[in-house]
Amino acid sequence: MSDEHYFSADPSVAFQRAPVEAEVWGHELRLVSGSGVFAQGRVDIGTSVLFRETEPPTGGRILDLGCGYGVIGLACAVVAPAATVTAVDVNQRAVLLANENAASLGVADRFTASLPEEVDSAATYDEIWSNPPIRIGKAALHDLLLAWLPRLAPDGRAVMVVGKNLGADSLQRWLGEQGFPTERIASAKGFRVLETRRA
Repeated sequence: MSDEHYFSADPSVAFQRAPVEAEVWGHELRLVSGSGVFAQGRVDIGTSVLFRETEPPTGGRILDLGCGYGVIGLACAVVAPAATVTAVDVNQRAVLLANENAASLGVADRFTASLPEEVDSAATYDEIWSNPPIRIGKAALHDLLLAWLPRLAPDGRAVMVVGKNLGADSLQRWLGEQGFPTERIASAKGFRVLETRRA
């Protein structure tokens, strides 16, 4: 299955697990990815840029939005023992793999992956980290961000990586127009790292 179908709720391709070794913020993570889930068998370039160009969180309530097999949220949980991480994805395999990876890394007490509708609608977050699913289309992406960015705590921030050729600059402008001032904090390998705050 190609990556463009990773946002299927229940992928039809046969489920095969594939190991991934990721070095993130100075930590080596041994993870398992799978067919029908974004970036099977690898850490994609955008996520690699996100790790390389940012400082890790130090704690708080963190949301990994569009978590895939969990690499971003799991990295947050590993580097920040004071953090509690909620990870969400519409892909049921992604949720399964992310929770399995949390157990194998010993952070399952502070990391929970769920389908979006399973998350407490009243929950708020100090930070949102995401390599958002741009390929779901602009309208669906905007709906996704407008559903989750309002859950930022008053002093919270979102850190996202978006391909320049996939509309990072127009997304930055649009977020500002929606009341979420957004700054480009890094640019590398054709990707922008954006930091969004509540107005």
